[in-house]
Amino acid sequence: MNRRRFMQIAGALAGGASADGFATARARRSIKTLVLVELSGGNDGLNTVIPLNDDRYRALRPTLAIPREHALHLNEQTGLHPSLLALMPAWETREFAIVQGVGYASSSRSHFRSREIWDTASSAAEYRRDGWLARSDATRASVVGTAEAGPFANASRAVEWIGQARASFAASCDAASRFIVGRAERDKVALVRLTLPGFDTHEHQAAKHARVLAQLADGLASLRRALIASGDWRSTLVMSHSEFGRSARENDARGTDHGAAAPQFVLGGSVSGGLYGAAPRLDDLDVDGGVSVGIDFRRVYATVLSACAELESVASLGPSSDALPLIRA
Repeated sequence: MNRRRFMQIAGALAGGASADGFATARARRSIKTLVLVELSGGNDGLNTVIPLNDDRYRALRPTLAIPREHALHLNEQTGLHPSLLALMPAWETREFAIVQGVGYASSSRSHFRSREIWDTASSAAEYRRDGWLARSDATRASVVGTAEAGPFANASRAVEWIGQARASFAASCDAASRFIVGRAERDKVALVRLTLPGFDTHEHQAAKHARVLAQLADGLASLRRALIASGDWRSTLVMSHSEFGRSARENDARGTDHGAAAPQFVLGGSVSGGLYGAAPRLDDLDVDGGVSVGIDFRRVYATVLSACAELESVASLGPSSDALPLIRA
């Protein structure tokens, strides 16, 4: 592992109010580490979290639809891609939450612009330079396996890195677990960012998507095992995100194109596992053929921030940043 270096981030924070039936306690929590996992390229939500009984899913994807008998069944209506098998122990212990239909209004199909929106927690019409975590008061932040600051951009102090920019996702997860277990200031909130590329599946998606989802599941399962063994799992939150989902209809190259909403994963020993948000409505796609947005991504951000000790949802996350009940009281 490369020499560890850290940054300090300063900012004033204020909590948001719960609404829309998603009431959750606003008490301070005991999360000490937030791990962000970027699924770079635009993850295909429909083949990640599968609408098992929707005939439109199979009609829109004659070659890409995951057969019902191959999916990992979460309930009678919803399944997971079979490559995510390593995450099922976390699901069975209710430490794995899936938030469906996450995105933002007027979704951009540009990788660069959409990443910018997610990294800064801004709207499609807003342009910011400061990352959403650069506006928090966490005392330590580390980036593993990538050379991009992302949500730490333009923080009050320079962001520095652990690991190599070309590290495998498994190696990045190992580096992250060693950082979490070995860090000295365990009473302070630490932020870790991991990136897994390979989700821009315009052609021959089936094999490519299966491969990167397996890497994701195996890496996160390894991280979970290490943190359970060290006693850090209950005080850690892991959150995935991707710049957009994919088109509901497969294209002529047996792939999918840029879309809108997609599911987000949240894992941890304090997570209240299960499905959150409405399943995708394939009879009500957006104007460009993507899954319509049901939950603004800033609500998920607000939820994980409000779960962290000494941190709350920042006011600048916007009016849609009321928290979801993903964390156990």
